[in-house]
Amino acid sequence: MATNEDETKQAAPKGDGKQAVQAGARTYPENPLPAQHMAKPGEESQLRPAPHFRAPAYVGSGKLDGMVALITGGDSGIGRAVAVLFAREGADVAIVFLSEQADAEATRRAVADEGRECLLLEGDVRDAMFCDEAVAKTVEHFGHLDVLVNNAAFQQHAESLEELTDERLDLTIRTNLYGYFHMARSAMPYLGEGGSIINTGSETGFLGSAKLLDYAATKGAIHAFTQSLASQLADRGIRVNAVAPGPVWTPLNPADREAEQVPGFGQSSAMGRPAQPEEVAPAYVFLAAPSCASYVSGAILPVMGGPAG
Repeated sequence: MATNEDETKQAAPKGDGKQAVQAGARTYPENPLPAQHMAKPGEESQLRPAPHFRAPAYVGSGKLDGMVALITGGDSGIGRAVAVLFAREGADVAIVFLSEQADAEATRRAVADEGRECLLLEGDVRDAMFCDEAVAKTVEHFGHLDVLVNNAAFQQHAESLEELTDERLDLTIRTNLYGYFHMARSAMPYLGEGGSIINTGSETGFLGSAKLLDYAATKGAIHAFTQSLASQLADRGIRVNAVAPGPVWTPLNPADREAEQVPGFGQSSAMGRPAQPEEVAPAYVFLAAPSCASYVSGAILPVMGGPAG
């Protein structure tokens, strides 16, 4: 298993078209990315270049000291980067993953490198009983729960509405929407005043996507769910927000596309390249931290590399 980010220090050659923007503390890979495809759900250890998730320029300051967070889809991609930064800010973390044991173990080690503990919970968020068990095991292990991050997702491109089968539609909705409802409902008995729920939305929830009809529909619903639940829980002191990323270099996309479609992934964004997970994760820290976002609830925070163009 390879998780060495040194492989990505050199930017990939630029593709035709838009100039990529580098506005961070280090240089990130640019298009064209290597052509590749992997079987779903995809493993981060197989992805080339390896996603940047350690955020070496990010300095923790105790924003989440003593807190416990439960992150679905925490084995890879955005979820892994969020787990690492939460740990750097002082939180212990439990992660839910579907089946990617090697990736989950890599996340556990990365959290341990930050001096915090990571509990691994294997299961499917489509199963309401599993969601109850995941929350209960988290509370039993750590003693409490302060932050729920709903991040697990399924997507698959379809060329037309006719190609979108009932089975595929059901899988997308049950993973992306039912899973969020299940986890939030399971967490509610344990979240107290100062607790928060952070949902992963998407730019497709604002803009739609011609070939991701079902995925975009669930992300739009997640945005509405976020704002509605924020209103419901305001008097209990529980904040509910969402992060809406643009294209991010994670296993989700090479597991969804044909290899020849991957090199241009993210190039149409305003910054002309996909984000790396560590560029998105600080938004979750901001929303989780009472010191930063005590008056922020019902927000859909776009991290899209600029306005859509």
